[in-house]
Amino acid sequence: MLSKTMQDAINEQIKNELYSAYLYLSMSAHFDEKNLPGFAKWLRVQFEEEQGHALKFYDYIIERGGRVALQAIPQPPSEWASDLAAFQQVLQHEQHVTALIHKLYETALAEKDYAAQFMLQWFINEQVEEEKNASEIVAQLELIEARGTAVLMLDHRLGKRGGED
Repeated sequence: MLSKTMQDAINEQIKNELYSAYLYLSMSAHFDEKNLPGFAKWLRVQFEEEQGHALKFYDYIIERGGRVALQAIPQPPSEWASDLAAFQQVLQHEQHVTALIHKLYETALAEKDYAAQFMLQWFINEQVEEEKNASEIVAQLELIEARGTAVLMLDHRLGKRGGED
């Protein structure tokens, strides 16, 4: 059985994951509007991943006999000053999510919830990948901004995410 403390913390994380999805969908729409379909596609795939993360937490609560209590999701921003600013926000957001996952893990430790600790290891590893991907894109956009070229090449590369092209 899931403790109330752990259940409440995971329900909060479901909201956080759904906000992440909502943020990335907003960013995808922003890039679609700017006619950068590769950027939009990359962010849409990110949106879908975040929805999957929320469902992993949702399913975990159900599997442990807990109660899912969905919470209101704040409205995300819809405009960014530049492509770089948008992806800097992606990186900052992923760093924030990493801190939230670490806090959730600390709660699992305090609750001596070994099953939750095991489940959260997947998310800890996932966040390493998420931060790495965002960092690489920010670094590339910083190079592009410094030289003023190649944004369309990066857009094309990002559009190949998901292997459909």
